Amino acid sequence: MVAERTSRYNFTPGPVPFVVSGGEGVFLHTTDGRKVLDGAGGAIVANIGYGRPEIAEAAKQALTGMGYVAPLWPTENRLRLIERILDRWVPAAAGEAGLTRCFLVSGGSESVDTAMRVARQYQVAKGRTERWRVAGRATSYHGATIATLSVANHDRRRQPFGPMLADHPKIDPISTEAAIKDLEAANPETLAAVILEPIVGSSGAALISESDYWSTVRQFCTDHDILLIADEVMTAYGRTGTRMGFEHFGPAPDVLVGGKGLGGGYAAIGAVLAKEFVAEALAEVGDSIMFFTFSGLEVSVAIADRVLQILEDEDLVNRAAKMGAVLRARLEEEFADHPHVGDIRGLGLMQGLELVKDREAGTTFGGALTPAIIGEAFKRDCWIYPAGSARVPDGMMFGPAFIISESEIDQLVSITRESIDAAVAGLQS
Repeated sequence: MVAERTSRYNFTPGPVPFVVSGGEGVFLHTTDGRKVLDGAGGAIVANIGYGRPEIAEAAKQALTGMGYVAPLWPTENRLRLIERILDRWVPAAAGEAGLTRCFLVSGGSESVDTAMRVARQYQVAKGRTERWRVAGRATSYHGATIATLSVANHDRRRQPFGPMLADHPKIDPISTEAAIKDLEAANPETLAAVILEPIVGSSGAALISESDYWSTVRQFCTDHDILLIADEVMTAYGRTGTRMGFEHFGPAPDVLVGGKGLGGGYAAIGAVLAKEFVAEALAEVGDSIMFFTFSGLEVSVAIADRVLQILEDEDLVNRAAKMGAVLRARLEEEFADHPHVGDIRGLGLMQGLELVKDREAGTTFGGALTPAIIGEAFKRDCWIYPAGSARVPDGMMFGPAFIISESEIDQLVSITRESIDAAVAGLQS
């Protein structure tokens, strides 16, 4: 009966591993009685854990007496969330103009798409109509719209859409020197913006650039009046052990987008933040941001505000840093000499493994290893996030809720070891 009902769930026919009936803490419960350790927070989303009754109460209050409100108009919930984000969650260095404007959207892809349009609008407002391209990293993922797929370079996700994608430059994802050369070769006079993930997520398995990469690209953008967009859909709101991911690397961007952690998995919401000069440029020519119908949906806004309040009240950003260090230590203990783990990397509770066929020879399984590992982990009642694209054919990421315990981390790493070994054995048999 279950198989018959789930047969139509996937748009493309295929089996599903289980049916979720609920959750508590870092575990998902299934209809057949399993308790699945969620080592990835779903899609690097869940941060305060499953089963929070205070979230249900916030949703109830938001839905009592009010339904849909067009994004044009403020509500008390919208005002409170924007104030919380700008006043408590966005850091600004002494003497540096900070992010002062916030536009609420309904998710990560939408936030990046909106930021790209804002960058174009900014350049047009300045009279530079030739500037429309947005340079992205040669290893990157920024969302599932045509625009966001265009600016990113996740080869597997872009592949079917080739003729539909716009020509945006791609820069080296690791080397500072190479990235600057790529930007110069792209002709800065045609660039509206550069977009960077502070840590390259789903396409790079928590890939981190050279230490001066961020600050150098930041300066290049400033020198050429190109907007720097930080894609913090994964990294924002404490995931890396700081409020925002860019804090690890240097000065603030001109525009910052975030999604996943803002709603903690309880609401579809995101936000686009910008410096004052960006908003002022649009205002001077009478321009504004186009909204989606459900941008800043009232119930989602109320939930997001409560999620951020929980993160603050329970000091969960610092906990993400602490438990991230525990997770990293356990990963290094388990995999530092593993023949099929080429690298261990990440910050806070955004950690990744790059997987190889032979670490000495530098050979790979060409993308076949990751799905095999995920399948083995499912058998052991555990979910790990698959990652990787051309430069990183096989990778995986860990992004559990910040409330995860040391014993649960031990369980996660142990299952990962078993799953990697079993998957490799299966591919080599």
